[in-house]
Amino acid sequence: MVKQAEQQQALQKQLWAMANDLRGNMDASSFKDYILGLIFFRYLSENLTYIAEEKYLKEDGITYQEAWNDEDIKEALKEELLQNSELGYFIEPEYLYSSLVEKIQEGRFDISMLDKAVKHLEASTVGQDSQDDFEGLFDDMVLDSSKLGRGEAERSKLISKIILKVNDIDFMLQDSDIDILGDAYEYLIGQFAANAGKKAGEFYTPQAVSEIMARIVTLGKTKLRDVYDPTCGSGSLLLRVRKMVDEKAGKLYGQEKEPTTYNLARMNMLLHGVPYYRFDIENNDTLEYPNEDHMTKKFEAIVANPPYSAKWTASDKFLDDERFSGYGKLAPKSKADYAFVQHMIHLLADDGTMAVVLPHGVLFRGAAEETIRKYLIKDKNYLDAVIGLPANIFFGTSIPTTILIFKKCKENKDILFIDASNEYEKNKNKNALLNEHIDKIVDTYEKREAIDKYSYVASLDEIKENDYNLNIPRYVDTFEEEEPIDLDQVRKDLDSTNQEIEEIKAEINKYLRELDEPEIK
Repeated sequence: MVKQAEQQQALQKQLWAMANDLRGNMDASSFKDYILGLIFFRYLSENLTYIAEEKYLKEDGITYQEAWNDEDIKEALKEELLQNSELGYFIEPEYLYSSLVEKIQEGRFDISMLDKAVKHLEASTVGQDSQDDFEGLFDDMVLDSSKLGRGEAERSKLISKIILKVNDIDFMLQDSDIDILGDAYEYLIGQFAANAGKKAGEFYTPQAVSEIMARIVTLGKTKLRDVYDPTCGSGSLLLRVRKMVDEKAGKLYGQEKEPTTYNLARMNMLLHGVPYYRFDIENNDTLEYPNEDHMTKKFEAIVANPPYSAKWTASDKFLDDERFSGYGKLAPKSKADYAFVQHMIHLLADDGTMAVVLPHGVLFRGAAEETIRKYLIKDKNYLDAVIGLPANIFFGTSIPTTILIFKKCKENKDILFIDASNEYEKNKNKNALLNEHIDKIVDTYEKREAIDKYSYVASLDEIKENDYNLNIPRYVDTFEEEEPIDLDQVRKDLDSTNQEIEEIKAEINKYLRELDEPEIK
């Protein structure tokens, strides 16, 4: 584990140094598409040749390149690679990452070669089970973009620079666990998020928050059936849940509205060693156009960090939608927070656990949201816990947030409130949750205990008395009494101060008299 941590740290350092070196050419949100895309293409190339030569060509004692020169071996190998559950694709030797590097070193490279390489890779999956998971993966790596340069020569020069820098990194694919590269890739996504401004939160949930949610939805479990995230971003939450059960999770399902982020999620899955048949990430608006196959399932674990107070149509047609019809009201058009909650509740299995991050407003806002909140608590008893997080821990927003935990078959009829808003480490730009803060939150949830000024278990009667308002300070008193005031001492201090004032006034008046000016009264 020490060696793995050292390898990962070294890889992260190299990756971010490379990103910083290219920062002058374009902004973070743009150059990430090229850097991440090329890292991913190199991984696919090297993983392919390694598996081909170790699994299929070792007995023959030939390389991947040599196999391609024999027509019979080539066709048989292509079939094996396409049927291999770890791959599902092939790359012709002339388009391998290493071949592109050779062309650059020989001065024979132009950007059209990379374009052909990624297109041939995608084409190899057409008609295969893996097609949906590879289709359009590199669409965001726009190779004719003016951001790379004004003409083909300039674009080729910059792309060559990135290709060579990515080639200098030791991925250590055969010397370590695949998660070293996958986690380093996720680290790089997080670094881009931290430097990409206000839209960063759309594709990345901070690791500490992911850790809390993943640990809670997997408590007491060594394996899971299917896992779901309706707003999956780069897929970090799904991967964190999978990691918590030592990868013993059935299939990872997700939906993501933004095409660029959708591609990032699929890359992230493959880089973390998730075979193409073990994940199903879809590209569409979850509320308006939920995936039909996803809607037929019930998930044992659901995690999400939806866009806060997003707009949605709240069309009347949703009153007949089974996700929303039982509540009597739809979430307001200007705030879709509860619409996401309703969608996830509908897909949660009876023995499942759901964790979702939302803005604090969902705890106390009135009108339709109050109706939905009351239904979830009073009529269904689904809400299990409310966890208040510190402000300024997410990318793109400084507001405090809350994690809501839902269960359909709760054994208890109360709600646990945890106020973790004051326990964090203050950093330059962001506050951070350390391991000790994460452990305390999860342990308190698991033990369901009341801790002075930190947590409280509220009965449904108490919730009702508060008109189903879940604002955390109503249940967890964090008020710190001030030291009692010594009034006698205050009087003495005032007398002393007044005396000093009179002495200063007398001194000033002495000078004013000498200047023949009016005195201070």
